[in-house]
Amino acid sequence: MSLLESLVNKDVQNIQISGIRKISNMVAAMQDVVSLTIGQPDFPTPAHILEAGKKAIDANKTVYTVNPGLIELRRAAAAFVEGKYELSYDPDKEIIVTAGASQALDITLRTILEPGNEVIMPGPIYPGYEPLVRLSGGVPVLVDTKDTGFKLTAELLEKAITPRTRCIVMCYPSNPTGRVMDAAELEAVGKLLKDKSIFVISDEIYSELIYDGPHRSIASFQGMRDKTIVINGLSKSHSMTGWRIGFTFAPAYLTQHMVKVHQYNLTCASSISQYAALEALTGGVNDAEPMKEAYRERRDFVHRRLAEIGLVTERPEGAFYIFPSIAQFGLSSMDFTMKMLEQEKVAVVPGDAFSSYGEGFIRISYAYSMDSLKEALNRLERFVQSLK
Repeated sequence: MSLLESLVNKDVQNIQISGIRKISNMVAAMQDVVSLTIGQPDFPTPAHILEAGKKAIDANKTVYTVNPGLIELRRAAAAFVEGKYELSYDPDKEIIVTAGASQALDITLRTILEPGNEVIMPGPIYPGYEPLVRLSGGVPVLVDTKDTGFKLTAELLEKAITPRTRCIVMCYPSNPTGRVMDAAELEAVGKLLKDKSIFVISDEIYSELIYDGPHRSIASFQGMRDKTIVINGLSKSHSMTGWRIGFTFAPAYLTQHMVKVHQYNLTCASSISQYAALEALTGGVNDAEPMKEAYRERRDFVHRRLAEIGLVTERPEGAFYIFPSIAQFGLSSMDFTMKMLEQEKVAVVPGDAFSSYGEGFIRISYAYSMDSLKEALNRLERFVQSLK
């Protein structure tokens, strides 16, 4: 390391590139690989949304918007979450349009954390949270959820809370497990937290992709709205990953500070993307439905095939991931992944990419065509047979 490189922020030096991206980048340079690595919807952005983006360009709507985002978009977002999830937010004071859910998480953590504050998160967990916590001066506290069906229960939370706890991350439907917390489980968490001075970040980016019943937000339970920051966006629900539109929904006392961080961090989300998002939330309120039905069919197929192959897994209730155990083979998740990639040219993500609590598992994304899934599962079956 050079002298100048040694002067780089130590927290940045210690951050690792996401294990998901490491594998997917490696696969991109290989031939004949069937990849089930990325959580990228394989559906195009709906045509009416594309047209709205084109019209915005043609109308030269290419200037800055107000920092929190177009007021008509914030109104549409408020109407969307109220109609879908019974959440009520003032579009003038309680909603920010962000550059995807990732930036929404960043400005939230930088607003609420001070050095040494602890942030409780369920493990295994998407690798994008922990680096943002550390960059904001916080201390990640991961809780092992393998014995509770990958759910962050009230009992687990109660044991993890300390006087230094500032925030709890709830992320359901879950990446990487696809698990969903039901109303009773959320209510138990709400009862535990409602009288505590602890924030909750509820990442609900997969809220439109729940297969069995409506989505419930922790913010809808008694005493939780004023301490919860709901994160959502259009990447998964409307297949708009590259448009980079997310939202924060939070009480006014908190949003007024979050928007300051947002202003100096980004100024505003892309104006073109905001006009496309407006169409998504007005003319495309139910755009996720046909995608969800396709994912449901794929979920059922992958879950059935994994059982036939002999891999134990929880049945996902949402998102488009499944997280089978490979512990029986005595290989680390990385060794299993790399051997299968070399031998059968099928790519998945090793479970340890989702914290140490993901070791012994692999993540399979079924946001791919049925033909790709069938071929990949056949190759996975051959590989498993070779290990026995």
